[in-house]
Amino acid sequence: MTTSSSSSRPPLLTRLIIPLALVLTWLAVFGVGGASFGSISDVADDDRSSALPASAESTQVQNQIERFTDSDSIPAIIIVERENGLQSSDRDAVEKLGDEAQTVIPGAERSPLVVSDDGRAAQLIVLLPEDVEVGEAVTALEVQAAEILPADLSSWVSGPAGFTADLQSAFAGIDGLLLIVALAVVFVILVAVYRSPLLPVLVLLSSMTALAAAVFVNVLLARADLVSINGQVQGILFILVIGAATDYSLLYIARFREELRDNESAARAAFAAARGVMEPISASGGTVIVGLLCLLLSDLASNAALGPVASVGIVCAMLTSLTFLPAMLAMVGRAAFWPRIPRADSPHPALTGPEARGLWAKVGRLVAAAPRRVAAVVLTFLVVGCAGLLTLQANGVPQNEFVLGESQARDGQEAIDRHFPGGSGTPTYVLAPESGRADVARIITETEGVDSIELIAQDSPSGTLPVDSEGEVPPEMAQGPFAGIEPSVVDSSLLFSVTLDAPADSAEAERVVQELRESLGDLDALVGGSTAVDLDTNQTSIEDRTLIIPIVLIAITIMLALLLRSLVAPLVLLATTVLSFGTALGLSALIFQLIGQPNSDPSVPLYAFVFLVALGIDYNIFLMTRIREESLVHGTREGTLRGLSVTGGVITSAGVVLAATFAALVVIPIQFLLQLAIIVALGVLIDALIVRSFLVPALTIAMGDRIWWPAKIARLGPARAANSDAKPSTPEKVAGRV
Repeated sequence: MTTSSSSSRPPLLTRLIIPLALVLTWLAVFGVGGASFGSISDVADDDRSSALPASAESTQVQNQIERFTDSDSIPAIIIVERENGLQSSDRDAVEKLGDEAQTVIPGAERSPLVVSDDGRAAQLIVLLPEDVEVGEAVTALEVQAAEILPADLSSWVSGPAGFTADLQSAFAGIDGLLLIVALAVVFVILVAVYRSPLLPVLVLLSSMTALAAAVFVNVLLARADLVSINGQVQGILFILVIGAATDYSLLYIARFREELRDNESAARAAFAAARGVMEPISASGGTVIVGLLCLLLSDLASNAALGPVASVGIVCAMLTSLTFLPAMLAMVGRAAFWPRIPRADSPHPALTGPEARGLWAKVGRLVAAAPRRVAAVVLTFLVVGCAGLLTLQANGVPQNEFVLGESQARDGQEAIDRHFPGGSGTPTYVLAPESGRADVARIITETEGVDSIELIAQDSPSGTLPVDSEGEVPPEMAQGPFAGIEPSVVDSSLLFSVTLDAPADSAEAERVVQELRESLGDLDALVGGSTAVDLDTNQTSIEDRTLIIPIVLIAITIMLALLLRSLVAPLVLLATTVLSFGTALGLSALIFQLIGQPNSDPSVPLYAFVFLVALGIDYNIFLMTRIREESLVHGTREGTLRGLSVTGGVITSAGVVLAATFAALVVIPIQFLLQLAIIVALGVLIDALIVRSFLVPALTIAMGDRIWWPAKIARLGPARAANSDAKPSTPEKVAGRV
């Protein structure tokens, strides 16, 4: 029913001045923040070793390597292959390529050419200086190789530099392709939901403004060394902000549409809707932020970085949804919904009973008819889905599987494996006391899986000095270029360079590194290098999972208890969300097997858990806060049906939008992001379409008032409507709440 206050014309301040000021302010933010998109890649760092804590053994060794070599260079391995054997002209061409590399890339150094024992391949290592742009340097080497090497000679640029270049190339699509795909998908969904050409544009403008603000703030924080960003964090930030901002906008617009039924003034309806959704959106965003900030407890800088970076994004999404979008709608008014324009005094649909129409009223009647049976069926489905967890292999991913699709670095590594020891060009390093030289050398050479050892020697032409099992230069090599050369000594320590039989990124190489650490521990020797970095990263990720997941559960339970003023309801909601996560992870593990990506990074389940529990609980927050509000007046059973009927459409749309935005991550050819996209998209759909639609309402009806214990609502009984201190609302006003 329209009241006189709702029909009166609001003052100019409310109707025009405040909305216009908010719109202009946010458009200025959009302009400034948009200019920062090109800067976020500049502050990103994708070096895996920089993610490890200073206490990690591989980090301690890495910090000393530069002191032994006077550089922190990145090796690029040029590998050539001819099936019927290399010709002398092939070797001359590779030598020329090595010499040209030093000219094309200032500061680069080359190693001697090494020919394989079978004579069909050769490799040459180009050490790129630490200040070089790796991607550009690798491209330059590839161009030179195409110009200098014979056309019928197979060649690749591989090694750490090659894989780094692959990562940079894969992440290059984040600023463009990822955003375009995500926005296009969201736009199509919004058009289907609203059947309006203008409203989706306003929603996407609000979401992009939130992203621009988030990028601007995070770039400033990164330049001040307060946060760290890598390509992985950058991609997740983009998707998370667009998805969350759009979800909040959907919830706001649902309330705005209802307010328009009761207000002739669009400005009054816009600000009334903002007040109405402020609590649930704040609770939702707060839950996500708490979950994200728990990542600060991670020992991996890449994990810890996501917490504050993504939290800034969620804050920006909340602010634009509660200020910028309402201001735009206050100015545009009902025209935003054209051609389906809501009119003032139009009737609200019935929420329950035989006269109630629509999908969600039917779902409510289905659930209410047999709540225990519905709960049992859904629980059975979820438990069966969790069985897929038995196939999950989240213990690490070889470096050559990081990037999907074609990879010259991967092909080159396979060629190296065919003709040389697997660890050739990517050695394991052992930092040991000079006094233990002989003992350390003996233990290394006796370890199964070690091909050869050398000592770092700056005066050597190759930078290393071949040694035997006693740590001494073999007599046959003591003459010639190694005559009189002594190994480098820093702080009474030596640095061994160890070539392993297995590829540096393989599980077998990690086993050898672990065995070396156990054998050398009593000699105060430390084992580092690329393989050790991978091993430490995987172990730290597993430890992070064990620590952070329980903390996230406890933190979110406390927040739900405060929000719902209950102890039972939060535990029920959390249990359903965790079960939903297990189902999503289990089904995703089966999908990984089917698409040929069975291995997962240990941090994939952690990221997925934080997102699904924090975001999945959002939909339950929106549903249960509405159910509680209705239950104060109508009782738990009726309140559940009314809450489901009102929130069903908007929460389903929000879930589909969020799932679609995360699914857009598949356009970035990074295995981590592909797997995360599958888990989160699948989990969000399970939460929004199954758990929130059937399981939570069924459990709430089955438990009745007990679900609110120890809140007062649980003791109101039949007299709740008369004795409750909550103010019963008219059906029209109740229908407008979210």
